[in-house]
Amino acid sequence: METFLIRALQLVASLSILIVIHEFGHFLFAKLSGTRVERFYLFFNPGFSLMRCKKINGKLEFDFLSKNEPEHWKNEPENTVWGLGWLPLGGYCSISGMVDETQSLDDLAAEPQPWEFRTKKPFPRLMIMAGGVLFNFILALLLYGMILNIWGKSYLPVQNVPLGMEFSQPAHQVGFQDGDILLSADDMTIVQFNDESFRAIVEASQVKVLRAGDTVSIAIPDNFMQQLMAAKQGFASYRFPAVIKQVMPRTPAAKVGLLPGDSLVAIQNIPTQTFMDFATTIKQFKDSTVSIDYYRQGVASQAIVTLDSTATLGFAAMMPMELYKTEDIAYTFWQSIPAGVKLAWSKLSGYSSDMKYVFTKEGAQSLGGFGAIAQMFPTKWDWRVFWETTAFLSVVLAFMNVLPIPGLDGGHILFLLVEVISGRKPSDKFLEKAQTIGMILLFALLIYANGNDIIRWLFK
Repeated sequence: METFLIRALQLVASLSILIVIHEFGHFLFAKLSGTRVERFYLFFNPGFSLMRCKKINGKLEFDFLSKNEPEHWKNEPENTVWGLGWLPLGGYCSISGMVDETQSLDDLAAEPQPWEFRTKKPFPRLMIMAGGVLFNFILALLLYGMILNIWGKSYLPVQNVPLGMEFSQPAHQVGFQDGDILLSADDMTIVQFNDESFRAIVEASQVKVLRAGDTVSIAIPDNFMQQLMAAKQGFASYRFPAVIKQVMPRTPAAKVGLLPGDSLVAIQNIPTQTFMDFATTIKQFKDSTVSIDYYRQGVASQAIVTLDSTATLGFAAMMPMELYKTEDIAYTFWQSIPAGVKLAWSKLSGYSSDMKYVFTKEGAQSLGGFGAIAQMFPTKWDWRVFWETTAFLSVVLAFMNVLPIPGLDGGHILFLLVEVISGRKPSDKFLEKAQTIGMILLFALLIYANGNDIIRWLFK
C-alpha cells in the first residue's frame, strides 16, 4: 500500500506540473493576442469544482465545493476563472470563441466578437494552439538542463562489465549468449546500454559482440522488436555478482550473520556466478536448510541457512552502477543548457521513432495507461528520478498533442494550416463534428490503454 501511495503521489504531482505548464502555454498566447480565456482548470470538474477563484473589482474572490460560479462573476467576463477540479484526468483552458472539449457551437455568441478566438487571424490562432506543445517541450529542455547541472551524468560503459549481458529468450533465439559484451550495431559503436543503443540494436542488420575473447556477428531479424514486445521479457540487462548491499532485519540472512559486502557464490554447492543465477537457484530450495558459500573481504566462508516457503534469503543486492567503474560527467550552468537541449531532442526523436511499433499487434497490446505511467516512478521518493520522469513525460505530452488528430492541439493546428494554404476557413459546424469524433477516438484509446493495465495487473 505504501508503494502504491508513493507512486500515485508522484504521478499526480508530475501530471499536475505538466498540465499547468501545457495549459499556460495556451493561456499566454491567448492573452498576448487579446483573446479572452474564460476558465483555466487543473483537473476536470464535471458536476462541481473543489475550488475556483476570479478577480472581481480588483480583488480575488474564492468559491469552494460548488456546482456553479457565483452569479455576480458574470459581470466581469474579461477576467479568467481559475479552478481546481476533482477528476485528475487532465485539465483545460477554455478560450472564448473556440470549439473544443469545453464548449460546443451552441455556447458561442450569435455574432463573433473581437475578443474571441474565431475572429483572430490565422497566425495568432496558430500560436495559441501550438503554445501548449511549445511550453511542454521548453519545460523538458529546462528540466534536463537542471538535472545535468545539479546531478551531472553517470553511465556504465559496457566494457567495464566483465560478466557481459544477460539476455532474454527472444535475444537468445537470434544468437545472443549470456556473457556477450555488446560492441556495435551496424556502424554505431556501443559505449553504454541505454535507450539509444537499444534502438540501434533492434533496427540493425548486424550486431557485433565480444564472446570469450572473439568478435562474433549476430544477424538481427526485421521483426526483432515485435518478438521482444510479444515475449514481454525485454532485451538484456547487465550481468553482475550477488553482492549484499543491505541485510533485512529478522530474515534468514540476518540470522546467520551475513553482512553488506559479502559476495554470494554458491547454494548447496551449486555455483552461482551472477545475481540472476543466485535468485533462480535459491527458488529450488523452498522449506529447506541449505549451505550458502560466500566471500567476505576475500576470505571464503559458508553459512547454513533455513529457508521458508518463499525461499527468500532477505537482502538487497548491489547494482551494476555500484559494483563497476562508471563514467561521471559534471556540467557547469552554461554547459548544461546545450546538453539539456541535446538530451531533450534525443528523447523526442527516440520516442517519435518508437511510435511506428504502436501500429503493430504487439505494440498495441503493450500500450499502457495511468498504471503504466505510475510504474515509471520509483517506490521511494527520489528527486532526480522524479524530475527525469517528468521531463520525459513532458516530451511525450508534447509529441502526442502535436499529432494531427481532432481533439488534440495537432488537430486544430492541421485545420489552421489547411486554412492558410487554401484561404478558406473550415466552418464552426465542421470543427464541432471533427472535435466530437476526435474526442470519441481519444476516450476509446484511453479506455483501451487503461484496460491493458488492468489485464496485466490481473494476470501478472
